[in-house]
Amino acid sequence: MSSTSPQSSLLNTVPRTRAIAENPRLAARAAELLQGFRAFTRLDANDARTVVAYLREVSYSRGELLFRAGDSHASAHLLLLLEGEVAVDTGAGLGDVPIAVMGAGSVLGEMALLDGAPRSATCTAMSDVQAAGLARRGLERLIDEHPRVAAKLLVVLAQHMAERLRALDDQLRLYGQLHAAARP
Repeated sequence: MSSTSPQSSLLNTVPRTRAIAENPRLAARAAELLQGFRAFTRLDANDARTVVAYLREVSYSRGELLFRAGDSHASAHLLLLLEGEVAVDTGAGLGDVPIAVMGAGSVLGEMALLDGAPRSATCTAMSDVQAAGLARRGLERLIDEHPRVAAKLLVVLAQHMAERLRALDDQLRLYGQLHAAARP
């Protein structure tokens, strides 16, 4: 009999994946979302199709953990959400209140993909989720085989991270104001 909880056993399973190109509907959705990122360097349709060739289809059921804050063994990929919603919690003792809810077009896990550090947040599927995953090995192959497209993708990811950091800074500023106003 195993002593692991159902939630911890979910973390020990690797989601089944397949090349996203095997699902034309999701491949088209991924390409569409990749082209929609606002960055000073944009991915055009050809660039997006090139990136899609390196993506894997990943599915999660409602309530399933995608990432857990502090995990280092599962930090070699990012997810582009295609369908569904994911709650993000920093694991900083804020309880069950997510700091963000992410939907289609959101990218999760890009920091861990790029620097290999442990996950910085816990992400839980709020509904059934379809995602496109990019593993570190896939990114390395993209860099080797299509360096111009890889450079554009990295710029898009960097700008995406900068936007999220700015939004977090705004949240922290608001929390600070609320905290200051609540003091006697």
